[in-house]
Amino acid sequence: MNINGHHFRTIWPAPEDKQSVCIIDQRQLPHQFVIESLTCVDDAITAIKDMHVRGAGLIGATAGFGMYLAAIKASDHDVDAKLKEAAMRLNKSRPTARNLGWAIERVLAATKKVSEGAEKKKAAYMTACEIADEDAAFCRQIGVHGLELIAAISKEKNGEPVNILTHCNAGWLAFVDYGSATAPIYAARDAGIAVHVWVDETRPWNQGAKLTAWELQQEGIANTLITDNTGGHLMQNGLVDLVIVGSDRTTHTGDVANKIGTYLKALAAHDNNIPFYVALPSSTFDWELEDGAQIPIEQRSGDEITSISGMNDTTGKVATVRLVATGTKAVNYSFDITPARLISGLITERGIVQANKEAIHALFPDKKHN
Repeated sequence: MNINGHHFRTIWPAPEDKQSVCIIDQRQLPHQFVIESLTCVDDAITAIKDMHVRGAGLIGATAGFGMYLAAIKASDHDVDAKLKEAAMRLNKSRPTARNLGWAIERVLAATKKVSEGAEKKKAAYMTACEIADEDAAFCRQIGVHGLELIAAISKEKNGEPVNILTHCNAGWLAFVDYGSATAPIYAARDAGIAVHVWVDETRPWNQGAKLTAWELQQEGIANTLITDNTGGHLMQNGLVDLVIVGSDRTTHTGDVANKIGTYLKALAAHDNNIPFYVALPSSTFDWELEDGAQIPIEQRSGDEITSISGMNDTTGKVATVRLVATGTKAVNYSFDITPARLISGLITERGIVQANKEAIHALFPDKKHN
């Protein structure tokens, strides 16, 4: 995506030094654009766990490069052991996103195909780069397929702006490039279709307010920020034509784990006969889990709910303030499950598919199925 007119990915090997990997520290956005260097697997774990990076695709890409960083720090005779240790630690950094384990498994499989330590390091690097490139390519294709939905609505509205509601950030910042839920929006813009995006603030990290709105502004996409509780009201009053969200893990039967609050949007859309689509690359599918209730749901610190950070316009500094009385207890579930029955379809790199086992397996016959 373009930031102040310059193209960036969210993660990339340092061009002058392949001993490090660059990321955009998303905690600093939208107030500061900070590029951070990861030089070891500990840096990658911290980046994932503390949300310097976030979003299913980007978590997976960061895990892939984290495995590479673990490999290059190892001696040639100890690469396998270091990779095994890194895999175990990376897998614990955030539990819900399927892309995390998928990327780790892919690097391990690639390094097992060669015997020499130097070749294992090269394989880890090449695989991490392939994961990143593939993530961007898949998201671009999601845009191509999702464009069909927006174009059809635009035609029905005789060219009036298509109002799309999205939750959290499933944009460029959540992947390596393009994004999942935003990819069709960018494709529609490029096709000359008028679009407007309702952006949920998405408490408690405010990824919508801090990231999605900023990202859309950078791309010149009309958007309006709303509180998380506003979507139902907009739907009741005919102000939403389409809902597109992302996914952190989707079962091969069509149940979706996404940012907390997604389920409520799906219920509101269903009640108002508004199409509700989930955009995801195939790397987000869990081919082993039958039921969304089996997906591990991350719980984070209650401090993320009881306090909030923002820019002080007087001092020009970012500050964190407490919102509640001292001693207030809070529980912070990061994700919820939207059952397949509430989903109009899944937008993938291979096309749009119904959210059920038979249709998903038919579109992905090459994947290992239960």
